[in-house]
Amino acid sequence: MLKDKCGIVGIHSKDSSNDVSSLIYYGLYALQHRGQESAGIAIHNNKEGLKHYSGMGLLTDAFKNFDIKELNGDVGIGHVRYSTNGQPRFENCQPFVTEFDDDFIAIAHNGSIINSISLRNQLIKEGFKFKSDSDSEILCYLIERENNKTKNFVKAIENISKIIIGSYSLVILINDDLFVMRDPAGMKPLAIARKDGLLIAASETVAFDVLGAKFIRDVVPGEIIHFKDNKIKSYLTESAYLTKNAHCMFEYVYFARPDSTIDEKNVYQVRLNIGKALFREFPIDADIIMPIPDSSIPAAIGYSRVSGIPYGEGLIKNRYVGRTFIMPTQEERELAVKLKINPLVSELKDKKIVIIDDSIVRGTTSKNLINLIRDAGVKEIHLLIGCPPVIAPCFYGVAMANKNELVAVNNSVEEIRERLDVDSMGYISLDSLVEAIDISANELCLGCLTENYPTEIPSDLKSNNYHL
Repeated sequence: MLKDKCGIVGIHSKDSSNDVSSLIYYGLYALQHRGQESAGIAIHNNKEGLKHYSGMGLLTDAFKNFDIKELNGDVGIGHVRYSTNGQPRFENCQPFVTEFDDDFIAIAHNGSIINSISLRNQLIKEGFKFKSDSDSEILCYLIERENNKTKNFVKAIENISKIIIGSYSLVILINDDLFVMRDPAGMKPLAIARKDGLLIAASETVAFDVLGAKFIRDVVPGEIIHFKDNKIKSYLTESAYLTKNAHCMFEYVYFARPDSTIDEKNVYQVRLNIGKALFREFPIDADIIMPIPDSSIPAAIGYSRVSGIPYGEGLIKNRYVGRTFIMPTQEERELAVKLKINPLVSELKDKKIVIIDDSIVRGTTSKNLINLIRDAGVKEIHLLIGCPPVIAPCFYGVAMANKNELVAVNNSVEEIRERLDVDSMGYISLDSLVEAIDISANELCLGCLTENYPTEIPSDLKSNNYHL
């Protein structure tokens, strides 16, 4: 099972009497699917300066014993986290905060800095002391260091774009200034909006919908935006002109909420297109089309619409169950699967079914689900996957697996079919996936499907098949 990436929100108000903390909270709530491990908010007001709070778990759990009104201020940032670099512990909660001279920096980061090991070692030699093992803390110290050289925060942020390699969408609070930045390849999504004297940045447009804000545009890859005095000041880094786009295809296939629009592409429509493409490539005579909930629902609807075969929900998801960690025994692992998803026998018994799933990584979750469906008495199971075989690790913030754990690396499609015990199986082709997303393959990151990565991978990561 893939891990979601982080979600970030930043809000600036033109009126110092406005309190943005609750709006940041609700914006994070809309992005909860992107991170369920920890949550945090940092706020600035002119009387008290910086105030921040973070905690482990879902947003509601993290703030359960904290009054959000204590974080009153007119500018701030927030973060929900899934660990892709750094362990799931309190010290790695974001936003990260550091003070120097008479200034402070608070930063929230979605992505992975793949040269973080060498950068950390260099900063330690320079005297910086780390309190976490996350790559995001490195960014705070790099900004501090570069600002000491330039005495200009925009220039300092631009300088770090020449130093760091990897994926990043950032909201950065420096005193009462809010900066927004996106990596020069545009791997991670980031957009801006406006509402009643507020300027807002968020990982996905769904946060704007919740807050009643009007979408302005996506942040341009390699762009730095400065929100100040209710104005948007834009600066394009040198890297923006030298780097081609490499938008993460998994945002469209799996990560983003279907009601979001990312880089002008509606996620729900992309997933409908994936389902339609699967029918063109694998037309199957069946009684029912059903998704593995939730991300595969639009693809299953798309397949149903073009095939004329009824759509049905044969698996009921318990949405009150959080993350299930690795269980020590097979019995407990099977119990965990049943706790999260239960088959609807009346929809499955004696039926020929087509199951649509978004991806297969290790194959263990798929196997457990197929076993549940078999036990419900189906006649035939045909499994279709809305993503080509994953044959390489991701180094840019998708915590999927080491290469030797990927089921498609050492197994053919037929061998995977036999392992999963399904009657037939098919993956969408790479060309059809690219067509469904409607972005040129040259502007997508497809590294986990092709092993052609958009940046150089440090040898210490690649040689160990290490994933961030």
